[in-house]
Amino acid sequence: MKITTLAALGGLALLGLAAPPRDAAAQTINVLERAKQRGFLTCGIHTGLPGFGFQADGGEWRGLDIDLCRAIAAAIFDDPTKVRFVQTTAQTRFIVVQTGDVDLLARNATYTMSRDTGMGMAWPAINYYDGQGFMVRKASGVTSVKGLDGASICVTQGTTTELNLADYFRANNLRYEVVSFKTNDEGIKAFEAGRCDSFTTDASGLAAERLRFASPGDYIILPELISREPLGPAVRRGDENFAALVRWTHFAMLNAEDLGVTRANVEQMRASTTNPEIRRLLGTDGKFGETLGLTNDWAYRIIRHVGNYGESFDRNVGAGSRLGLARGTNALWSKGGLQYPYPIR
Repeated sequence: MKITTLAALGGLALLGLAAPPRDAAAQTINVLERAKQRGFLTCGIHTGLPGFGFQADGGEWRGLDIDLCRAIAAAIFDDPTKVRFVQTTAQTRFIVVQTGDVDLLARNATYTMSRDTGMGMAWPAINYYDGQGFMVRKASGVTSVKGLDGASICVTQGTTTELNLADYFRANNLRYEVVSFKTNDEGIKAFEAGRCDSFTTDASGLAAERLRFASPGDYIILPELISREPLGPAVRRGDENFAALVRWTHFAMLNAEDLGVTRANVEQMRASTTNPEIRRLLGTDGKFGETLGLTNDWAYRIIRHVGNYGESFDRNVGAGSRLGLARGTNALWSKGGLQYPYPIR
């Protein structure tokens, strides 16, 4: 299954500063209806982060964030290929949301108070709980973050990573030299080339980037996390219906995992289950799709095409992937994690 990728859309501002929405009228646009009229969803993504948003051989986009975009497209169109992906950098990722050049952003973006209240955007759900970590060369002998006192550290500009780095080192009276880059790719290449002693970003991103090195075994990720990084999709503020659609797409995938509904058994479940929760999820009881502006089998479409959250996690970043990340805080609430599926009723 191959999906077309758009490098940019009309009106995309290539500035490093946050841009306000175009005008008040733009805020009243019904994103769902616009997507239906257009015939596809537009989704802002990473330029290439293994496990979350990257192009596999043949050009197909894959990853946890990619699956979320596909799941929304499946809910709307019953076709997960009806997505156009827009690659964004740390500097442009929020601009494309604010200006309406994409319907949503699904790109390892941290939900913070200032972004939620001051940038004209909303975060409907958190699809990955993370924290900021550090990667060093194994030969350096450094085993903890405090061992980086006086070190040079590569970091991407315009990210919460920069702010967390400054806060942590100041709070712990540690000296450091920041070596900043406009893109994550530039920073990781500089680190591999020896221009800095450490590279810092979200721990999941470190695991993903290490796979790209010529000798991944020469690098280690330090055990400490210095921040909380709730990552999730962002949409323009002002369209609560579309925000709800994104939110309940994530919750549908969580509910499916919690209830044991998978791509493999969804057809059987839909045809024979008497469990009222599963019947509501799959659209055989109730009219919950109508309140989202969708057909009542919207969640069934998601699971049939994309799968539940656990399936997506496993194949992209978990045990079934090259990253091999543990579920940890991203496990279901019933298994000690933070992923809590809100009820469909």
